[in-house]
Amino acid sequence: MLEVGTVCMKISGREAGKYCVVLKKIDKSFVLVTGPKILTGVKRRKCNITHLETLPYKLEIKEDASDEEVVQAFKNSEIAKKLNLKFPSDAEIKKAREKPEEKKKTKK
Repeated sequence: MLEVGTVCMKISGREAGKYCVVLKKIDKSFVLVTGPKILTGVKRRKCNITHLETLPYKLEIKEDASDEEVVQAFKNSEIAKKLNLKFPSDAEIKKAREKPEEKKKTKK
């Protein structure tokens, strides 16, 4: 079954063909996954397990790990080289952390 840290490939939806990591098992049909977005393009979201194809790789992460912890786990393992993942620069990580201010719409 799917355990925390299992590396998978999404096989359906807009993120099909991209890699993700299982963060938490929600129930028998759903898990919480992340890419993280800055690394693989997969946002943190709930996903049906039938939409995932497990790969023979596993990261050593805790349940509900942050995206920074997942990126660090990829860096510490050889999995990123096997999957041909390109790590973002420190500037890109810093920019992703800073959320742009939402523009408030005013009624006229």
